[in-house]
Amino acid sequence: MTFLYHGLEARGAVWAEIFAARVPQLPFARWGHDPVDPAQVRWLAAWNAPAEFIAQFPNLEVLFSVGAGIDQLPLDALPPQVRVVRMVEQGIITGMAEYVAMACLALHRDLPFFITEQRAGRWTYRHTRLAAETRVGVMGLGELGKAALDMLKPLGFPLSGWSRSAHRIAGVACFAGADGFDAFLAQVDIAVCLLPLTPETRGILCRETFDKMPRGSAVVNAGRGGHLVADDLIAALDSGQLRAAMLDVTVPEPLPEGHPFYSHPAIFLTPHVAAETRHGSAGEVLADNVLRLLAGDPLLGEVDRTRGY
Repeated sequence: MTFLYHGLEARGAVWAEIFAARVPQLPFARWGHDPVDPAQVRWLAAWNAPAEFIAQFPNLEVLFSVGAGIDQLPLDALPPQVRVVRMVEQGIITGMAEYVAMACLALHRDLPFFITEQRAGRWTYRHTRLAAETRVGVMGLGELGKAALDMLKPLGFPLSGWSRSAHRIAGVACFAGADGFDAFLAQVDIAVCLLPLTPETRGILCRETFDKMPRGSAVVNAGRGGHLVADDLIAALDSGQLRAAMLDVTVPEPLPEGHPFYSHPAIFLTPHVAAETRHGSAGEVLADNVLRLLAGDPLLGEVDRTRGY
């Protein structure tokens, strides 16, 4: 039996050392570096492994994503018995929470406007508000959403959250399901999208959604680029329905030269850096999960393939 890693060479080198120390009984192979018998591969860790690549491993049992998302993997092409596990690692969780806090403060204090005025050589006054006057709502209440809310709480923002299923979180007004979505949107000044990308959430950041938010509100998308309808965002910003957006994810990535997101004065754009998988800590989490697997224990981050998260 072999554990196979497919991805960045530097990460693979770190993970090979961790597995040698933590799981020495299990052969750890790096694709393109170590010899691999495809029939021996039971477990595979990858970020973006095409279906034709995965198909060469007839005895694959578990596919581990090296990141928090799994929508980049060819789930529809996997045999039904293959289990899928996403990365649940504290570095990813903390990094995302920090990014959301930064984004909310920047949008709350109108940083896109002030930067635009600075670049134009203008000293322009605009009234500012306290955090207690800006309502922040988080879409998606998994580990990332809850961590983001925890980091926002001390800043004083009135907080709310929305997800497919009902949650109860201290200090957070929680909304759930299709019936609660409109009510959630109506009371947010900054909407933060941390949803998993599924057929139900694809394109959720669209004109219909923006129109249900208070005029002059803002959006943060650190989920997936597929959540956002780009033309609808531009139209909402140009009409004043939205005043600003901060985007860490796009379709495609990277954006092509000349894309309007690069130059739009109301958009902050970062190149998918909100949260990254850190080699050392992620390798320890993966080794822990493999030890759970060998012991027959539940896996941390296992995905319900019928729901997509």
